[in-house]
Amino acid sequence: MNGGRRSDEGRDAGLFVRKGDPMSASHLVVLPSTDRESPAARIRRLQDEARELAQEQLDLLNAALAEVGRLSGEIAEGGELYPIGARELARRLVEDSAKQAFALSAIIERS
Repeated sequence: MNGGRRSDEGRDAGLFVRKGDPMSASHLVVLPSTDRESPAARIRRLQDEARELAQEQLDLLNAALAEVGRLSGEIAEGGELYPIGARELARRLVEDSAKQAFALSAIIERS
């Protein structure tokens, strides 16, 4: 035992455990964090993270539009296997999803 002196041994996440003492709540000492992030730095970090997540979601939307276009094209060209109304709707979706994907790409590039 080291008589309760603080050392770097046993430090983890701001907690200190006396060397040689059994691990129990009464033997834990909470140390103040010295590497605390300032509120302004935290705001910047969270805003950057939010921007990255928004970009990921836009990429997912773009991929989903491409998938709608692909599936719609297959149905539109599927012939008699699909009802005429479904084929017509699919033809319109092919065109519309391509236009929307193009518009979304332009918006992403501008921002």
